[in-house]
Amino acid sequence: MFWLNIKRILKAGLQSFFRSGFVALSSLLVMTITLFIIGSMIFLAGFLNYNLNIVKEKVDVNVYFITKALETDILALKKNIESLPEVSNVEYISREQSLIDFKDKHKTDQSTLQAIDELGDNPLGAVLNIKAKDTSKYAGIANFLDNSKNELLSPGGIKIIDKINYAQNKLVIEKLTMIISSANMIGLWLAIIFIIISILITFNTIRLIIFMKKDEISVMRLVGASHKYVKGPFVVNGILCGLISSIIVVLIFLIITLWISNTRYGIYFGGFNLFDYFVKNILVILATIFGTGIILGTISSYLAVHKYLRN
Repeated sequence: MFWLNIKRILKAGLQSFFRSGFVALSSLLVMTITLFIIGSMIFLAGFLNYNLNIVKEKVDVNVYFITKALETDILALKKNIESLPEVSNVEYISREQSLIDFKDKHKTDQSTLQAIDELGDNPLGAVLNIKAKDTSKYAGIANFLDNSKNELLSPGGIKIIDKINYAQNKLVIEKLTMIISSANMIGLWLAIIFIIISILITFNTIRLIIFMKKDEISVMRLVGASHKYVKGPFVVNGILCGLISSIIVVLIFLIITLWISNTRYGIYFGGFNLFDYFVKNILVILATIFGTGIILGTISSYLAVHKYLRN
């Protein structure tokens, strides 16, 4: 009996959806637009993270040492810094490599290169290039370095750390941290807003379908049909709407991302390949779109028919 009722509910829901005509099409259109917006936000988040990661790679803290600093002391400090949980990577640049990099950077400035050669000795010290796991962690690393600066001394009693450039990069780091936090927060609120809008619109669309079938519902209630049996076809209607909309949206994203990635318009995304992102994150995208579509359709339909039956 249970499976017979399920079969009847599914059949009634399918018939109701395809017979609703323009009303069902309107609900489908609204759901498709909503899911497209939510899906677009996934790509927007990927695009923002891609560009933010590029900027994050360029943000670092450099520790400059005096020329008399011993390599053993520098490497010991490097090891201590690497042990910090906030640190992602520490690169040691020797005095010799610093000079090579400097000359390469100023290879077109002959006066600067000539001045370096006339010194007869390497005026540059070694450098530690430090990258944090998160931009918000640089302040803690800088505090550790400030304490180390006062403790590390050369054999002559001179501080071996000449300069730490955190103060120079502090503003950039703070702005980047704020941008990342704001982007995540805006994305979350936009998702919530569009989900609420979708529920309200789908709710009213299902209410319109219920109004069109009010006589049929009244007859079902008169002959003793349970509320679950009455609600069933409308919930199926909502689920079907969400399912079809999800399929349409996924196909749209597949076509759009493939087209953009294979045309000159891809240059406007600064190296971010939309189609590659779609393929690599296909499971997350499918789960988000299909899950959201089915859940929105189910909740909206259930609330609409539940409100009607209570009246």
